[in-house]
This record gives sequence, structure tokens and C-alpha cells, in this order.
Amino acid sequence: MKQLTRAEEQLMQTLWRLEKAYLKDIVEDQPEPKPHSNTVATILKILVEKGFIGIEVHGRVHQYYPLISKEAYSASSISNLVENYFEGSFADVVSFMVDKKKLKVKDIELLLQQLKTKK
Repeated sequence: MKQLTRAEEQLMQTLWRLEKAYLKDIVEDQPEPKPHSNTVATILKILVEKGFIGIEVHGRVHQYYPLISKEAYSASSISNLVENYFEGSFADVVSFMVDKKKLKVKDIELLLQQLKTKK
């Protein structure tokens, strides 16, 4: 799956949250300073071309909706991160997080418990 730019991902976050939205809704949902509607429209066009969103035409306006779920994109992004920065090793990711004090023993115990119940 193709990776999104920061601006594309920001618009996808909006569409995942709203499920369907018109251009004006998407612009209104953006943080300040809000981008110009032409900028948002251009990014939406790119997302359509990349196959991330679809369009429903209602008269002269377009309603946009995601074609890729947030879960599918998240899984792909995490896999790419692990592959590109940790040579495909999820164990190395966990070790890195422990070293950086981002993952505590309690978190690891919870992960182990989840792994045991999914066997």
C-alpha cells in the first residue's frame, strides 16, 4: 500500500472520522490555520488517484468517502516502519520502546497476556 504524505494523512483522518464528507466539511474540520479549499481539493484529487478515497456526485458537489480503512492503513504503516527501521523484527521494536522508556513492564505483561489468549 502506498504511503501518504502528512497532508494526505490529515485529510484521511478527517474522512475516517466523518465517514463521508463534502469539501466544506473537510476544510472546516482542519486545524487552524485552515488550508484554502483549493489546496484541500487538490489533495483530495490526489487521494482519489491513489485509490484511498471515492467520490459520490450530488449535482455540482462531490461527497468523499474512504476506500481504505484506518485499520488497513495502520497495519500497512506499522509493517513498513518495522521493515524499514527494525529489519522486520517486532522484537527489536519492543526492545527499542523499552530502551526509550516508552513501554513499561505492565505494558509488556498485558501484551504477553493478549498473545497467550490468541493462541
